This record gives sequence, C-alpha cells and structure tokens, in this order.
Amino acid sequence: MQRLTVEEFREASKLPLIVVLDDVRSMHNVGSVFRTADAFRVEAVCLCGITAQPPSAEIHKTALGAEDSVSWCYFPTALEAVSELRQQGYTVLSVEQVEHSTKLQRFHAAAGQRYAVVLGNEVKGVHQEVVDASDGCLEIPQLGTKHSMNVSVTAGIVIYKFAEQLILTD
Repeated sequence: MQRLTVEEFREASKLPLIVVLDDVRSMHNVGSVFRTADAFRVEAVCLCGITAQPPSAEIHKTALGAEDSVSWCYFPTALEAVSELRQQGYTVLSVEQVEHSTKLQRFHAAAGQRYAVVLGNEVKGVHQEVVDASDGCLEIPQLGTKHSMNVSVTAGIVIYKFAEQLILTD
C-alpha cells in the first residue's frame, strides 16, 4: 500500500498548507483533523486556545497515530498564530461564512505560495478578530437547511481542495 513510516513522512515533501484550529472543543475533531492532515501530508497543524494537545487518548482514538507524524504547535490564541504565520509569508484564509468570502469552488491556490487555513469552534466559528486579521475567507457552499458542518468534515473538504490543486496529479 506504499505507506510511509513516521520517519519517512517527516522527511517527505509536504502540501504547503498549515491548518489552524481556533478553540476547537472536541478532541475527536482534533484527532480527525490530524488524520486527514496525515493523509494529504499537510505541513503542520496549529492548535490554539482551548484546543486540546497531544498526547491524549481521546485525540489518539480518531487520529490513530497521525498526531505523531504530523508536525504541530500550540498558540494561546489563533490571532497569535495568524500573526506569526503572516510574518512567515503564509497567506491566511479563515473558513467562515462572511460577506465577500470566496466560494471554495472558485478558489485557485497558486503554485509556490504557502497557505494557512483557520477552522473555528464548533458553535461560534472563527473568532471575528481572526477573520479580520486573515487575508481572506473561504466558504463551502451549502444547499440544505443547515448552514454549518462539523469542523473535521470542513477540514477534510478544504484540505482536499488544496491537495487537488497543488499536489495531486492523475
């Protein structure tokens, strides 16, 4: 199945994307994001605020060890993470339903550019000051009666979009 060892994963080229979790409450959601980040060789995950950090049995339950392969860091607030990432040259995009957001199907990632996406709390979303500090916002169109999705599902959709445009061929 051509699976990488943890050591091979760490040395492998990465999708130029960092996922920032802004006060995500559920450790199962955190673990799921790690697992998806591993699947697409995301550069790193930034855990912010109340978001739980490894080691954690609850994170491991859904991450299945991806918390050991994917690089991660912690910031007291997502605003601090966004500030640091922007200083490092990342284009920071919050995933949120706001005026003037870019619909995900219209977004085109530029080759050679590094990105960070901010995903918010399961109830409150991305903090407004984080949205304001971002370079833009991405929105996943939704056609049903609910206009929200689980944060780990959102992460999977957004990460796949970046992978599809920047590293997946064939």
